Amino acid sequence: MKIGSVPIRNKTILAPLAGITNLPFRLMAKSCGCGLVCSEMISSNGLIHGSEKTIRMMESAPQEKPVSVQIFGSDPDIMSRGAQMVERAGADILDINFGCAVKKVVKTGSGVALMRTPEKADDLLRAVRMAVSIPLTVKIRTGWDKSGAQAMTIAKIAQDAGVDAIAVHPRTASQRFGGHADWPLIGKIKATLDIPVIGNGDITEPGDALRMLSETGCDAVMVGRAAIGNPWIFSQINALLEGREIPVPRVDHRREIMKRYLSTTVQHFGERHACYMMRSRLAWFVKGLAHNKGFRESIKQVSSEAQAVDLIDAYMDALETVHR
Repeated sequence: MKIGSVPIRNKTILAPLAGITNLPFRLMAKSCGCGLVCSEMISSNGLIHGSEKTIRMMESAPQEKPVSVQIFGSDPDIMSRGAQMVERAGADILDINFGCAVKKVVKTGSGVALMRTPEKADDLLRAVRMAVSIPLTVKIRTGWDKSGAQAMTIAKIAQDAGVDAIAVHPRTASQRFGGHADWPLIGKIKATLDIPVIGNGDITEPGDALRMLSETGCDAVMVGRAAIGNPWIFSQINALLEGREIPVPRVDHRREIMKRYLSTTVQHFGERHACYMMRSRLAWFVKGLAHNKGFRESIKQVSSEAQAVDLIDAYMDALETVHR
């Protein structure tokens, strides 16, 4: 599969997740078999006004290539300038958010608000397309009602504006992440467009990805919340699609991934902030495992990388004893 000129090594894509898909998380996903990783959404306003925190969100590493960087905004000029900054920063693909339904984003006319203003959406996409040479993608929702008419309209506008691929999360603005995703809408959009269509929504286990590809004809699957604490889902999907046995993460592999994620987070954010983040994030990886309550409680007070490593090792050693 290719998005524009960029080859994607398999059919798995990491969804942009606000506050989650930073560089350390993306590196972890890539190491677990993800074909294309995407940044959390970045404010185009923050970029052009020189926000250090916002600009830092574009930081990348060679190991995660190819990487897509997602921006949001509603002004064609500001979005174009932000897009150029993303390209200069080394992103392989630029993605535009047409799906965020958070009130503070919608009230600025950004995110899913763009789906009810097709003329404005067209102007924005054409301006951004002219501003950058890297592949351009857009992530959309069903729209503001269940009909899917807005999604069909925006999808056609996007293709005509020169967008290279489109990701479809078939939930309405009011659904947010609740209810069920309308997979048939993905199929309808795929049947209408010539560019690649990426399906997103309700992929919680590897078999869901296979079903989505089969039922909708989409070109790739985008996984978001299911990858939190379970980055192995990408290698599992790949194995299923290739007819191989689905690999189950061993205790030693889980330990390795947790410690590597901790280490890269410390390197990226500094030890103090990283440890604050790890107080909740390390708990992601032990969900459903035996006797995890003590570990989850212990990491709530972690204050150093060495302490976190010791806690991981102690829990994993105990878990290995259980599995012998």
